[in-house]
Amino acid sequence: MDGMIREELPGRDGCPTPCLHNLTGKEELVCIVSHGLGSSKSSPTTLKLARVLASLGAGVLAYDFPGHGDSASDGTLLSVDRCLSDLAAAEQRAHRLAPRARIGYFASSFGAYINLLYLEKCPHLGNRAFLRSAAVELPALLKHEISLRQEQWIREGAILLDLPGYTRPLRLTSAFLAELDSYDLFQTCRPHMARVALAHGGKDDVASPKAARRLAVLMGAAFTLFPEGDHSLNGPGIGEEVLRLAGNLLGAP
Repeated sequence: MDGMIREELPGRDGCPTPCLHNLTGKEELVCIVSHGLGSSKSSPTTLKLARVLASLGAGVLAYDFPGHGDSASDGTLLSVDRCLSDLAAAEQRAHRLAPRARIGYFASSFGAYINLLYLEKCPHLGNRAFLRSAAVELPALLKHEISLRQEQWIREGAILLDLPGYTRPLRLTSAFLAELDSYDLFQTCRPHMARVALAHGGKDDVASPKAARRLAVLMGAAFTLFPEGDHSLNGPGIGEEVLRLAGNLLGAP
């Protein structure tokens, strides 16, 4: 896959964390990529980002959350705590492979939610993050999906999401939703806790652009709105501009 190397990192609960990287040890910057809900480490955005950053002497390391991509879990291991642990494992692997490199983060939607919690709650090596279509109100978004599947939720205490664009069906459990309820980014994120930039589409009907802007103001973060962009930030020239902005943030001295 464009010269990318596949690995499995030791994971909790005996379930490894699949990852994908192009690191040689000579990089000046390594970007840890966290994907959105229902996506994977092998998303087209990851590969395009890798090409953009290569021109800056930088590499990427992307990984799969539980229940996503090549993860051996069916989603029952999906939890905030496990996702934070997987991000930490990915960061430590990147640091071992390229010990002289600076660490940065690129995250989309659900991955952006996790990345923000990681910067606030966990020891970390990086201090710059570019967040694409950040799902800053994730608990409310998933409660809406539950409301559409009440019968299954009551019967099984879980729902199975298989939405357009998902790489595989995703099982969301009541334990995961209860855990999410204990985290509110508007309460946990501190102003200037890292150098953060957010990019969002004005026509995003999944994650609220108004909420993302409000969090950016709270954090003192840069915010770029693409009025015609959807949740995937598709549209003529939008994807390319998002990657250019990410490269500018992560690759700046």
